[in-house]
Amino acid sequence: MEESVERYLVALGAEKHCSLHTVMAYRNDLLQLAAHLAHGGVTTWRVVVSEQVTDYLQTLRERQYASSTIARKTAAAKSFFQYLKLVGEIEADVALHLFAPHVDRYVPHAITTDEVARLLAAPTRVKTPESMRDAAMLQLLYATGMRVSELVALDQSDLDLAKGYICCEGRGARHRLVPLTPTAHDALHRYLATGRPIIARAHGADTEALFLNHRGQRLTRQGFWLLLKGYAQSASVRNVTPHTLRHTFAAHALTTGHHLREVQTMLGHVSISTTQVYQRMRPVSDMPAAPGALPGLNVVKMLGGGPSAAPLPLVTAGGIAAIVPVGGEAAEAAVHED
Repeated sequence: MEESVERYLVALGAEKHCSLHTVMAYRNDLLQLAAHLAHGGVTTWRVVVSEQVTDYLQTLRERQYASSTIARKTAAAKSFFQYLKLVGEIEADVALHLFAPHVDRYVPHAITTDEVARLLAAPTRVKTPESMRDAAMLQLLYATGMRVSELVALDQSDLDLAKGYICCEGRGARHRLVPLTPTAHDALHRYLATGRPIIARAHGADTEALFLNHRGQRLTRQGFWLLLKGYAQSASVRNVTPHTLRHTFAAHALTTGHHLREVQTMLGHVSISTTQVYQRMRPVSDMPAAPGALPGLNVVKMLGGGPSAAPLPLVTAGGIAAIVPVGGEAAEAAVHED
C-alpha cells in the first residue's frame, strides 16, 4: 500500500507542483490512513470501502484532532483515491462523497510595528559574521514577505545588488523578481562583503547557498527557526513563528492602503483569495506607534508579468528609511493594476 502512496506523491509534486511541505504532510496523512486500514486487516487499496475511510475519520474526531487537521486529512484521502481511480488501481472512488469538517477561517498573526523594530534590531547588538547573516535574513523577510522556505533556498546568483532585486522561486517553480529596500540591500551587502566570506572560509564551504549555517552549509528552515526564537526572546516579542514576518509584511502593507493585487504579487500567491485573509486582520491604527511605518513595496516583477506599487516607508532597526529602488534598472516593472 505504501508503494501506491509514494507513486501518488511523485505525481502530486510533478503534476500539481505542490510544495515539499504539502507533499510531506500528505505522506504522513496517507500513511496514517494505511496503518489504520492495515490494523483492520486491509492489505490493498482495491478492497477498501467508503465505510472504512469514514471510520478512520471518525477515529480522528474521537481522538480530538483539530478540525483543520481532519479537513486536511480528508482532502488528502479524496485526492489520493481520485488518483487511484484515474490510474486504474481501484474500480470506484470510495472517498468521492466524503465531506471535510467546517473550519473557521484562519486569521494570520502579525506583530506590531514596534515589535518589528525591536526584532530587526536584535541581531545588530553584536558584530559577528553570524549576526550579519541574521540581520540580513530578518530584513529581507520583512521587506519582501517571502516564505522562509524561499529564503533558505536562495543562491548567491539569485541576488543582484547592483540592480537592487532578488529572484525568488516560489511554489510550483514560479519565479518572481522582488525589489530590495535600501535597508535590506545594505544588510545583504554587509553580510556578503564581510560575514559570509568568514563563515565560508572557516569551514571550507563550497556552495552557492546565500545563507550559510555554522558548518558552512546551507541554512535550513529548522535552523532559521531556532535563530528566530532566540532573537524574539531577546527582543521580548511573543508568538513569533517563521511565517510571522511574512504575515506582518502583508498585514502592514494592506492596512496602509496598498492594493490587494500588489501584495498578492509580492507574496507569490496564485489566487487572490489567499491574500484576502489579511484583510481580516486588525487595522494599523490599533498598533503601537513606531519610528517609521512598514515594508517597502516599490517594484515587483513576476516572470511573466505583474503589478508595481508605490513606495511605503520602512520600519528599520534605526528608524525610518527612505524608500527608493536600489539601482534604477529595478524600476522597469509592469504597470499598476486597477
